[in-house]
Amino acid sequence: MKNPVAQFLVNALLSALIAAGGLALYDRLVVRPALVIGMVDVAEVYRAKETEFTQLLTRTTLEEDRQKALLMARAFAQRLPVALEELPRDCSCLVILKSAVAGPTPHTLDLTPLLRRKVDAP
Repeated sequence: MKNPVAQFLVNALLSALIAAGGLALYDRLVVRPALVIGMVDVAEVYRAKETEFTQLLTRTTLEEDRQKALLMARAFAQRLPVALEELPRDCSCLVILKSAVAGPTPHTLDLTPLLRRKVDAP
């Protein structure tokens, strides 16, 4: 027969290793991703696009250029909601408005440049 104390110690060590592995896996897959918060300044992106469209409309007197600017504005209005819906999937995080953040943390990501690229892309 084997020593019962040795068997107990082996079982206890194996149980402790399995529990530690489970906790580490839980930390990596559940806890840490939940700590990441993405913030986006939609107003900044909107104001920049608004300025761009206003400049396009005021620089030209040709109806063709005005129609082109209006088409660009319509495309932006269609891409913005889609881009906002894609942000949480892209960062695997909760996305909130930048104005709702009292102060950034080490786990806060600024997703405004990503949103800007998404709405500028055709």
